[in-house]
Amino acid sequence: MDINIICACTDLGVHVDGSDLGPLELTKNLDIKKYIINKENIIKSIDKNDLRKNEGSINKFTKETYSCVSNILKSNSFPLLIGGDHSCVIGSALASNDYYKNIGIIWVDAHGDYNTFETTRTGNIHGLPLAAITGYKCDDLTCFITNNHINPKNCVIVGARSIDPWEIGNLIDAGVTIFTTDDVKSEGASNIMSRAISIASTNTSGIHISYDIDVIDPIIAPGVSIPEVNGINEDEAYEIMNEIIKNKDIIKSFDLVEFNPLQDIDDKTKNIALNLLNMFINAKM
Repeated sequence: MDINIICACTDLGVHVDGSDLGPLELTKNLDIKKYIINKENIIKSIDKNDLRKNEGSINKFTKETYSCVSNILKSNSFPLLIGGDHSCVIGSALASNDYYKNIGIIWVDAHGDYNTFETTRTGNIHGLPLAAITGYKCDDLTCFITNNHINPKNCVIVGARSIDPWEIGNLIDAGVTIFTTDDVKSEGASNIMSRAISIASTNTSGIHISYDIDVIDPIIAPGVSIPEVNGINEDEAYEIMNEIIKNKDIIKSFDLVEFNPLQDIDDKTKNIALNLLNMFINAKM
């Protein structure tokens, strides 16, 4: 199966600028069919009282991404989305779920991304996408989909270490499985990913992977918009990818997101992101 890359060039879901530059920076030397989706040219909201920052433009972006990924799947190609802030994957994951009818999802991320418009305190929509994808009280972000969200019981977060107190209630209520950074360190990245894959693949037709670079400790990978201390190390990041590769036949779609070149130091994050990207591409092709 051929790989098609979607460069989801947006930073509208977060108040920090720069993640929209990541996709083209990471893919400029890749000789793979590429689709480029650019954010709407607006003045980004930074109003602290705006709890639906850039919602209309993000929904337009989601629809375009959804359509692009759907067409790639219909052409019997594999969609590899490179983002952009994490809000950019709503369309990617839901298009894959629509095509394969019933997939699980593994969310490799320092954050839960399971706020709703009622629980968010920042209004940054990159803190809501997983809730939207699993149909949890974020209907305004998936209004173009008809009752076809990913089952939260087949949703696993790996590497979490910064989940808002009010967000925890959402995750528990929905039934999402959470493996923290401490779990990864104590039980091993390979073991945790093996467990995650088992949960996400139970009674499903495959798995969507969404890999956020901020799962890695910012001392090692500073080039992200919202760094969180005490993250996983580089070897653990590669172990997670190796476990994904071992199960490549059931991986139906993949996101790699949140590389922010404006925050990087000496290309440290870029080089790790490229290693992860090339590992997956070389295994999948």
